[in-house]
Amino acid sequence: MSLLVVGLSHRSAPVSVLERAALSADAQVKLLQDTVAAEPATEAALLATCNRIELYADVDKFHAGVAELSTLLAQHSGVGLEELTPYLYVHYEDRAVHHLFSVACGLDSMVVGEGQVLGQIKDSLAKAQELHSAGRLLNDLFQQALRVGKRAHTETGIDRAGQSLVTFGLEQLAAGTDVTAWARGRKALVIGAGSMSSLAAATLARAGVAEIVVANRTYDRAERLATILGETEGTDVPARAVPMESVPVELTRADVVVSCTGATGLVLTAEEIAAGVEGRTGQPVAFEEAGDSGRTAAPAPAARSAADAIDVRQTPLPPTSVGTDEDCPLDLGSVQGGFSVMGEAAVAGMDAATLEQHAAWAAGSAVDRREAARRSPEADAELITALAATVATVGRIPERRKPEPAVETSRPAPVLALLDLAMPRDIDAAVHRLAGVRLVDIESLAGASADAPMAADVDQVRRIVADEVAAFGAAQRAAHITPTVVALRTMAADVVASEIARLEGRLPGLDDKHRGEITQTVKRVVDKLLHAPTVRVKQLAAEPGGAGYADALRTLFDLDQETVASVSRAEDSTEKDRGPR
Repeated sequence: MSLLVVGLSHRSAPVSVLERAALSADAQVKLLQDTVAAEPATEAALLATCNRIELYADVDKFHAGVAELSTLLAQHSGVGLEELTPYLYVHYEDRAVHHLFSVACGLDSMVVGEGQVLGQIKDSLAKAQELHSAGRLLNDLFQQALRVGKRAHTETGIDRAGQSLVTFGLEQLAAGTDVTAWARGRKALVIGAGSMSSLAAATLARAGVAEIVVANRTYDRAERLATILGETEGTDVPARAVPMESVPVELTRADVVVSCTGATGLVLTAEEIAAGVEGRTGQPVAFEEAGDSGRTAAPAPAARSAADAIDVRQTPLPPTSVGTDEDCPLDLGSVQGGFSVMGEAAVAGMDAATLEQHAAWAAGSAVDRREAARRSPEADAELITALAATVATVGRIPERRKPEPAVETSRPAPVLALLDLAMPRDIDAAVHRLAGVRLVDIESLAGASADAPMAADVDQVRRIVADEVAAFGAAQRAAHITPTVVALRTMAADVVASEIARLEGRLPGLDDKHRGEITQTVKRVVDKLLHAPTVRVKQLAAEPGGAGYADALRTLFDLDQETVASVSRAEDSTEKDRGPR
């Protein structure tokens, strides 16, 4: 087994890179075809989801395989290899198996424990089988990954550790309130009719939304999803389908929008969202300050006029002899008594320029008062002269204190809630700045999931993964020797047939009964002689480092290498033609 995986995910790359590297359906097919056509790879499968792109291959050379798979990913994603390389990760042999099993169990998902990835792994295997790019190794690997994932969800409480990306996204939109209570009575617009959009529509229906509208570029698929939603037991939510051209109108009616399409460009721009909200409220929608995420900065002070600036620059510093509190350079005689010059109240009422001078003096004297005591009056004069020069040059002495935190203000409840689950994104990121709109996308989900709690069952799932990786490795190593064992038994059968034919030539009068008895006896002798060695060699080959036993068996019995290879090719051909289980 020489399993290699090269990929990138939300754990290794920022969303902006994942978004650019996303592959269209046609690009995925071409990537698989080019991978198996490349020299180092004999099999290939691609796992491409909204937050990961991973290329799996059976390669005969590690370094050449890494170089080839990395280059192919860069070529088909359109992201330059030099730019893509820092975000790529590589797993080989048992580590590659461990990685896929962890992915199947939801341990590597953006939302730990989510089960949607099992369907995505199944789809990846089906595509590789359809293109005949998956052979024995990848068929076994992906089918076992599906079984491991199902086992983890059945035997542990990993489902409690996280939800589907849809549920997690809706929880973020609900901002801490119960999703069912938040969604009840709202009107929902679902853009797209794929598996993720269907799951979102079903989740919203169970939550009790007042209406679901499905829009899709292929109207028949939207209509089919709407029909399924209307016929689902346990929900009583009206659902209807609309063409994509009707989305601008539906935006004026919707409270919640979920979008997950395979489009390579934006489906909804900020201007279209703003127009939809304006059409609903009758009020123009303003863009908030860039970077605003619910926090409103304190109003900026009024700009100082040019004349004021000139006055500040020309205001002379008081002489060094003025002041009585530890050589303060300012005249504090007008300050209300009873306060320390280091306190905030002591400087109340000062003009801005004087306050800046006092702040600089106070900050400097607070750094090291003992050092200040050792300075000579000449040094103080030089310091103040330098401060005066700074004021004359820049108009102010730099503030050394930490800036005051921005004032927290409550943000009004959004008129429209948007959930973008597509990669690349369907909804313009500039929508984050629209007042009255809340957008949750893959990037914000990644940030929120980093702090999501993990259930104690995660440790149990990790143990399951470790056990399954060991078992899979043993099975693959044992399977590696199977063609050699088959070739050995084939050779033994040929020897038996040859000797029986030779015996018949010497004993032409041998009747059928005795001929049959002799033949069965010789076969039993050969089978008994081969049984213990072949069973034992399979056991030894299943252990780590047991790959050499196949070579030893071929050498000891002088087996034809081409016969062994033909058995392997026959098995691989059967695996490639096998459909999804």
